[in-house]
Parts: sequence; structure tokens; C-alpha cells
Amino acid sequence: MSTITKEQIAAESAPLKSGPAAAAILAGGIGSAFYGFLVVLVELSPAVKTAFTLTKGVGPLSGKTTFGTLGFIVAWVILANMWKGKDVSIDKVWKISLVLIALGLLFTFPPFFQAFTAGK
Repeated sequence: MSTITKEQIAAESAPLKSGPAAAAILAGGIGSAFYGFLVVLVELSPAVKTAFTLTKGVGPLSGKTTFGTLGFIVAWVILANMWKGKDVSIDKVWKISLVLIALGLLFTFPPFFQAFTAGK
């Protein structure tokens, strides 16, 4: 039979740190903005459009979604490691993420990204 120490009880009842959650929230914003950037990039360059065509049936959308998702995952891994065990201002992270999501939405709005279509 083992004895539970006061330190073990304190460690188990300690409040959770906000870093991992903040990392996920900010990575979502970064991923959204990155995906939007990729949409514009594909419109700017025929070479990028060809390179992003991973599946002919889907076209460059296959590359945009694949690399956009990878951007989110990379951002999440980096931020989660940076903020592991730390308290981060969720309010500040949330506001930055909303701006990044808004940029991502703007970049994927057809009148916006079509303004960058190559050959115009």
C-alpha cells in the first residue's frame, strides 16, 4: 500500500495551463490564413497551379488542402512545444486567430482571389 503525499495531491489538483489550448486555437488561425495564401498563390502562377495538382480529378484543390492542412499541423506542433506547461493569454490568442481566420476567408473569396488570376 502506497502513501499519497501532499505534493502529489497538489500536483493533481493544480489548474491546467492554457498553452496547449492556445496553441490549437492559434494554429487554426495560421492554417486558415495559410490556406487562403495558397489559394491566391495558385491563381498567381500557372507553375504553382500545376505543382499543386496532386490528383487530376480534383485539380489544384488537392494540393491546396493538403499543404494547408500541413501548415496547420506544423504550426500546432511548434506552438504546442513552445507553450507546453505555460499559461498563455487566451484572449490575445483568440483575437489574433480571428484576424487570421478573417484573412483566410478573404483570400478564398472568389472576387478577391480571381483578381490575381494569371494572364489578366
